[in-house]
Amino acid sequence: MMKAFSSLQSLLWCHWAMVRKKGSLILCGAFLFVAWNALLLLFLWGRPPIGRLGEGGGAEPGAGEEWGGGKAKVGGANGLAGEVIRLAEEVESELETQKKLLKQIQSHRELWEQRKELGKRESEDTKDKKNIVEFKKPQQIPAVPLNHKTVDDTKTVMEKQEVLKVTPPQLVMKEQEPEQENKKMVENEVNRTKPSPQIIIPILVIACDRVTVKRSLDKLIQYRPSAELYPIIVSQDCGHADTARMIGSYGSKVTHISQPDLADIPVRPDHRKFQGYYKIARHYRWALNQVFNVFAYSTVVIVEDDLEVAPDFFEYFRALYPILRSDPTLWCVSAWNDNGRDGLVNPGMADLLYRTDFFPGLGWMLLKEVWAELEPKWPKAFWDDWMRHPEQRKDRSCIRPEISRTITFGRKGVSLGQFFDQYLRYIKLNTEFVPFTKADLSYLVREKYDETFEKEVYSAPLVKVEELQQGGSLKGSGPYRVQYSSRDNFKVLARNLGVMDDLKSGVPRAGYRGVVSFISRGRRIYLAPPEGWTKYDTSWS
Repeated sequence: MMKAFSSLQSLLWCHWAMVRKKGSLILCGAFLFVAWNALLLLFLWGRPPIGRLGEGGGAEPGAGEEWGGGKAKVGGANGLAGEVIRLAEEVESELETQKKLLKQIQSHRELWEQRKELGKRESEDTKDKKNIVEFKKPQQIPAVPLNHKTVDDTKTVMEKQEVLKVTPPQLVMKEQEPEQENKKMVENEVNRTKPSPQIIIPILVIACDRVTVKRSLDKLIQYRPSAELYPIIVSQDCGHADTARMIGSYGSKVTHISQPDLADIPVRPDHRKFQGYYKIARHYRWALNQVFNVFAYSTVVIVEDDLEVAPDFFEYFRALYPILRSDPTLWCVSAWNDNGRDGLVNPGMADLLYRTDFFPGLGWMLLKEVWAELEPKWPKAFWDDWMRHPEQRKDRSCIRPEISRTITFGRKGVSLGQFFDQYLRYIKLNTEFVPFTKADLSYLVREKYDETFEKEVYSAPLVKVEELQQGGSLKGSGPYRVQYSSRDNFKVLARNLGVMDDLKSGVPRAGYRGVVSFISRGRRIYLAPPEGWTKYDTSWS
């Protein structure tokens, strides 16, 4: 019987364990306790009744027989007592087992409650963390890489890159009044034209066989405010050993890469004299691919080995980068004014900037996205004139200064000194540092600029060129407007006023919406087409 109970106990224990896995620990313990006691009562009730002392019968089979004499009576009494004691011991043993079982149930109950409470807290923590991630996660802005190492003339390793965390406005204020929201919108409009302190603006120096690249590099390094923010990459073509040694003498101050293909380029017979222009276009393509695809920069300022820069050269480009980035009607920023000769610019307006439809070059900023557009169709030669074609420009403009931030000292080159003696040698280089990054340059965004510009130009009195020349009748300080009506008319007026008279795809140098702005005898002059101008005539070239 006891073996049967032990087997039943084991079966119930297994059943309890299986139920526990399902998580109903308390209910299982209660069920087991009631079931066990019910079985114990059934066992006790099902046994034959134990005879009293001095009566016939007994608790065991055969007890109904008559007992013998005194000896037999005494032996029956002792057997009954022993049976009672044995039964009591079994009951006590089973009660002890139940006691242990109840203790185990209690301990498992406490463990279950602890796990349940822990699970509840973890669930709440997970929910809180999710809310934090969704509503309070800081934006991460990659900080400036601190060190650049040249690997193999074409690769850069950036080390110790930190992350600057910027807390979004939601953490500071949950709700804003309409007036505050409007104020914020205005601030955002201004902020999109403010310089970003984090952007890296590399300087790409296009070099060949001029050891005078030293003059250009010396000024760049002298005025550079940060080697990390403005890494200098010198890309050399031609394989000229003396120039390579000169560049190498700067050590870690610059990164020196070399264009690997130095072979002549097959050209048609009448273009053999233009072999240099073909090589320059090939070099530009290779060098810009290195900057954007190997070094992985998002923008670049391109200068050539015969350019000297102004003291605020870096300040100028940093301030104008966000405008170039945010205004899709712009596609470059140039440091050059084609009509920037001394006498044609206002020396007191070093902070004056313009939009221009003419691609100036000679120290200019390009975005990676624009290069991705240009690179697949990059020309084999004459890349700068190609940039001025309507197919490339797509009605986009550049920004240029009143006073140039670069000058060229390279008289001899593939252009054989064209324009140098007549124009380029007289270009005025700015010497005053203008804190452009602290100025509001939002007036250069097209929506604002066009309205103000047209109003200023066409509200200026219309005069004849003769009135502006020496001995003319005009006495005021201007501005004045001189109007042209044809290609030839423009050329005649430009020559008389001392500005460059050539046009590319119908666009005059430094012109915007057909208007060329300059100083003549101390007065602001606008050489402009008739009011109502709509587009350039590409036949004017």
